[in-house]
Amino acid sequence: MSIRVAIHHKTVYDYDRPVSLSPHLVRLRPAAHSRTPIHAYSLKISPAKHFINWQQDPFGNFVARLVFPEKIRRLSIAVELIAEMTVINPFDFFVEESAEQWPFSYDEELHLQLQPYLTLREQGPLLKAWVDSVARKKTPIVSFLVELNQRLQKEIGYLIRLEPGVQSCEQTLGKATGSCRDSAWLLVQILRHLGLAARFVSGYLVQLAADVKALDGPSGTDKDFTDLHAWAEVFVPGAGWLGLDPTSGLFAGEGHIPLSCTPDPSAAAAVSGLVDPCETTLHYENYVQRIHEDPRVTKPYSEQQWQKIMALGERVDQVLNEEDVRLTQGGEPTFISIDDMDGAEWNTAALGQNKERMARELLQRLSSRFARGGVLHHGQGKWYPGEELPRWAYSCFFRADDQPLWQTPELLSPIKPGEASIADARRFIQALTQNLRVEEGAVSAAYEDSIHYLRQEADLPVDLDAQKTNLKDPLERRRLAQVLNRGLDEVTGYALPLTWNYPGNRWHSAPWPLRKKRLTLLPGDSPMGYRLPLDSLPWQLRRKQEPAKDHFEEYTALSSASEIARRYSLFTAPSPVGQSQISQPPADDEDTQEETPHTALCVQPRAGRLWVFLPPLTHLEHWIDLLAAIEASARQCELAVDLEGYEPPSDARLRKLAVTPDPGVIEVNIHPAGNWQELVANTEILYEEARLTRLGTDKFMLDGRHTG
Repeated sequence: MSIRVAIHHKTVYDYDRPVSLSPHLVRLRPAAHSRTPIHAYSLKISPAKHFINWQQDPFGNFVARLVFPEKIRRLSIAVELIAEMTVINPFDFFVEESAEQWPFSYDEELHLQLQPYLTLREQGPLLKAWVDSVARKKTPIVSFLVELNQRLQKEIGYLIRLEPGVQSCEQTLGKATGSCRDSAWLLVQILRHLGLAARFVSGYLVQLAADVKALDGPSGTDKDFTDLHAWAEVFVPGAGWLGLDPTSGLFAGEGHIPLSCTPDPSAAAAVSGLVDPCETTLHYENYVQRIHEDPRVTKPYSEQQWQKIMALGERVDQVLNEEDVRLTQGGEPTFISIDDMDGAEWNTAALGQNKERMARELLQRLSSRFARGGVLHHGQGKWYPGEELPRWAYSCFFRADDQPLWQTPELLSPIKPGEASIADARRFIQALTQNLRVEEGAVSAAYEDSIHYLRQEADLPVDLDAQKTNLKDPLERRRLAQVLNRGLDEVTGYALPLTWNYPGNRWHSAPWPLRKKRLTLLPGDSPMGYRLPLDSLPWQLRRKQEPAKDHFEEYTALSSASEIARRYSLFTAPSPVGQSQISQPPADDEDTQEETPHTALCVQPRAGRLWVFLPPLTHLEHWIDLLAAIEASARQCELAVDLEGYEPPSDARLRKLAVTPDPGVIEVNIHPAGNWQELVANTEILYEEARLTRLGTDKFMLDGRHTG
């Protein structure tokens, strides 16, 4: 993936009278060691009557020597070149063992060859003080050069200076400002004072506008440009000459095209020569133009190609509408971290700490764009053989009619966990029973199975403290350590048996008749809603349970969000702990509702968050009603909650976004689009929000090469 550009550089001198010129030296041809590939080059001189000889100066730079036999009134020098802006890794080099740590000394023969680049030209007090401030401790040479270059960039402000010549180091340090040539010359002298051979470089700097804005630091230029620039090069044994740009604080890359490299700035001037006394007017132009671009992830199509694709999509939509064909299209794109491409979770592992964090952030971003008023839900995903637990699955549900499901976003799935406690869980479920108008006495405090964990602790070696078990130990030991640290007699959470009473058109709850005196959870570390002892409940039902809604049945419009919210807006705050709020009459003989609900809503504080486990339901209307009651309770208690457990019943009136883990990637299941414009908008939003979450779709090696 490369971009080929054409650089046009033209300088015109207009004289007010015919003048004679001495031989002129033009140093505007890319140097032999330029790492940026140059595919074509031309130098055009006007007037046509001149002689040109290509030479190399004592430092190996290409020089065009021009001789003009007659007087002239205009001199024009035009350079055209084509360069390939292939990504260059500026750190792609080896270093001799003797030079791996700074300070080091060149061997005798190399020191003699580098003598012109070691000569000290300035030794002012400000320069000496700056050099003395550099620590002489052993430092890796690459780190040393990076830090030195960045320090100079921070301390010397950049300005455009039109005066000829180069400032002395004392002037640049005293003013703390300078042009690129001033900073480059200062860096050259600093490096020489530190015992490193350095030279001054004059060349072209090409900067292309990025396809997308940078996530870290400035995005750079907003349009393509090129100009003459100056930087420094330092000689490191094994690596050769390395470019350092003190104006940007970076190593020289593909945008740095050297023209002339010399010990002193005066020998690197782009054009030098003498002219008769006269008045001169200078005309100057320098621009860059893209002439070829390979398709890439950030710009797979040219603007013309994209317009053709958009037009084709519109035509397909038109044909589908004319034929009364209803087509929807979603997608399951995958993403990886742009910061940790070598990590196991972004190559082979399905799960990882950063993967879950980034998935949660991405879903919150997508929900703010697609699903205002939607709800975030944490569920269980795929579970393959050999995996300890089911994978997580983050989803966002939102109504197709754009009505909000949740109206106080600050009380749902906060980005940072809080300090939720078991007392908060108790207070919340009290408020919820009141809002649902069910019996508070049906709420059961849930405990871990103390006998199971005590038996596990007794089986451990005598020299192992279970409460201090290292997290790298097996899953059973991690689970045991967590339970013992919390305490076996501590309440894990609260369960509210809950189901919908269809004949009474209300919520139904009843205490669970358990043989044990308290609700004991099954061993494990999944949410408590998955570990309820349902096998201990009586399974005799009076009548058959209400079936789920038929997907082919005609759907009626859902109640408006305001109407649903009004149902729970008039209740008062919960009464003190232990006081029964609402008594629910027992079901009569004609009631088709089962006596004992076999589903339950659970509230459990975990990792600083207050988790609400949703029970399975068969009708979307009931699920939305339960959400409204949960939100009302959260407002009354001023507690933020997270939703987990069973997803809502499948229904065409509800849409879903999902982010799930797969080996090496995060997979996004985006809701279907009904037309071409919607599909384009959904895709563009998805990829932009993924980028802002620091997720991408391609991989690069350390040297910048694209690998997939």
